[in-house]
Amino acid sequence: MALLSIQDLEVSLGEKQIVRGLDLEIQPGEIHAIMGPNGSGKSTLVNSLMGHPAYTITGGSASFDGKDLTKMETHERAQAGLFLAFQYPKEISGVTLRSFMFAAYNAQMGARNPEAKKVSPIKFKKFLEQAMQDLHMDVSFAERAINKGFSGGEKKKAEVLQMRILEPKLALLDETDSGLDIDALKIVAAGVNAMRLPAGQAGSPTFSALIVTHYARLLEYITPDYIHVMVHGKIVRSGGAELSAELEKSGYATYQKNL
Repeated sequence: MALLSIQDLEVSLGEKQIVRGLDLEIQPGEIHAIMGPNGSGKSTLVNSLMGHPAYTITGGSASFDGKDLTKMETHERAQAGLFLAFQYPKEISGVTLRSFMFAAYNAQMGARNPEAKKVSPIKFKKFLEQAMQDLHMDVSFAERAINKGFSGGEKKKAEVLQMRILEPKLALLDETDSGLDIDALKIVAAGVNAMRLPAGQAGSPTFSALIVTHYARLLEYITPDYIHVMVHGKIVRSGGAELSAELEKSGYATYQKNL
């Protein structure tokens, strides 16, 4: 059974239809990338899958791990193992990164296994700080308000940190490479790749991701199983990892002209 199955999906923002009959299937353990020009509907797709209230699914179907996403609240989607890393992470004053992650971790683990005991603050502190060190994050950032005063790269690292701590089944990465310098890009990519390690190591062989990006540079460090070209709300072509080099060279003009 597919982890994510989308058939003829249509999504609107207000009165404007943006996603127009999109089909996509992701199996456990697969990494997919969606590339396309600005305004093609990539961010709309992942936001609607996560349950953003501004977007309305007006047609088609979307199921996650055998459950109908359209009938689930946003928190239910998160508890089921869906995760969204935002293109522009928001600042949250008054809530430290540590307290946020501690509450989120216990909520997620409790939803997955109601009989499991909550992790202690001391044990979680060690767990969180090790993950931060792996991402080359200053551990003092754990005591700062979420994203408050963070640089663009630090915000993206914090998103990947959340993903690593919460261990989702499917991560939706909305232009995670946006605004990153090359060093930060490599660190973020390494954080994603660490989730893919074989059984017996730190990662999970069943971790999957849907990466939204404009450019091929991120895919030089994260090798996807499949790449999809999205134009005018539809996937117009799919291929292997080699497709990114072709798109980097030729762009999207050919696909736009054919629609």
